[in-house]
Amino acid sequence: MRRLHFLVEGQTEETVARDLIVPHFEALGWSVSVSLLMTKRVAGQPSHRGGATSWAKMLTDIRLLLGSFDVVTTIIDYYGCPSDTPGMADRPDGNAHVRVRHIEAAVRAAVNHPCFLPNLVLHETEAWVLAAVEQLGEVLGDPAGTAAIRKVVEEAGGPELVNDGPTTAPSKRLRAQWPAYQKTLDGPLALAELGLAGLRQRCPRLDGWLRIIEEWPSQ
Repeated sequence: MRRLHFLVEGQTEETVARDLIVPHFEALGWSVSVSLLMTKRVAGQPSHRGGATSWAKMLTDIRLLLGSFDVVTTIIDYYGCPSDTPGMADRPDGNAHVRVRHIEAAVRAAVNHPCFLPNLVLHETEAWVLAAVEQLGEVLGDPAGTAAIRKVVEEAGGPELVNDGPTTAPSKRLRAQWPAYQKTLDGPLALAELGLAGLRQRCPRLDGWLRIIEEWPSQ
């Protein structure tokens, strides 16, 4: 049985991975596990987890996992990605897909391990929630509020292309529309209602990442 590990940024990503993505790969015969990024290690005390605070800390977590799994991949937001992450300083001109692929290639080269598959979520995990906006409206008891979000998604060209501005990122859009929105609860519930198949149809970058894992060659 091949072993797959998801290193995720925070509690929302952990819940989505565990409830939506892990069962899919387990059904395909993988042994799957999930862990949160470590943010602080103090001798003799519990470690602090959750949040991408620096590339050095991310790299430490990645290296600790490599060698124990056939595939180690990440669910880390492009929005707010640490500035010292390889590829961030020399991102090329071009669309968001080009820029994110550049960073992922630089990260993969820096880690330099055949079992490592970097994945930055464009632009953040809440973009996936934008894809489930109808379901989110039902979860929040305000289906009428989905119209404004659908318009934003249509104008951007899809949920993954809603940008990463400090007031216009997916999480900011959701909170502006629904001030009571709880990202660690409401988002995962909406995604569970949509289902992974529906999410993949609406988020081609997500679909492409999962396809790479599905087609990963046996060692």
